[in-house]
Amino acid sequence: MSHWMGHPLAYPVIVTIGALAICLAWAPFGDSEQVAMLGAVGVCVLGYSVFRLAMAWGYVPAGVPAFEADAVVRRVRQQHRLVSRSWLEISGGGRTRWLPVYFDPALMTLTSARGEISGRAIEVDGERVYPAGRVRDSEPIGRLIDNPTRPAADAAELATRAAGSGRRLLLDAQSAIAAPFAALLWIYIAGGSALTFAAATVVAAALATWLAAIRGSDPS
Repeated sequence: MSHWMGHPLAYPVIVTIGALAICLAWAPFGDSEQVAMLGAVGVCVLGYSVFRLAMAWGYVPAGVPAFEADAVVRRVRQQHRLVSRSWLEISGGGRTRWLPVYFDPALMTLTSARGEISGRAIEVDGERVYPAGRVRDSEPIGRLIDNPTRPAADAAELATRAAGSGRRLLLDAQSAIAAPFAALLWIYIAGGSALTFAAATVVAAALATWLAAIRGSDPS
């Protein structure tokens, strides 16, 4: 695996490119209205992705700087319906906050550690993490699974396996189960043929997978 492919932001970038490619691939088969819709979807995907990735790369969410002095940071995995995300639980100053982060295999071996901010980078136990959303003062909904106090002997192997793009795509694509229903709704509203239904289904499935990836899904 190349250095870039192992980067926490590589996977959401690849899925974004894939979603845009699918929209572009179906454009020649649509009429002017359908092409305009595909164009609007593509612009939204690109714009939102650039915003999320720019925030992850060079922005420290409000509320995080307070943890650099004495806070203890640990990673928890949120499981809620089809949503699975990694969060940093930041405890210090008499309060606890939660920060969603993009998945990194190193998170699977993280125990309680100290966090610090260096410029625009957030580091935990010497590893940079990339925010995938805002800091929360309330516990994320769903089931929160704590990291063990001591990493398992095969933790590194499990982390490498979890980071595989195929596994991640398979997990993120679970939400695409609603794609045919979205396509039926489109046919009901705008009309179209069987080809239109197929295109709408594929595009909706790509968007569902993309949304899971760009929000910071956790394949562990």
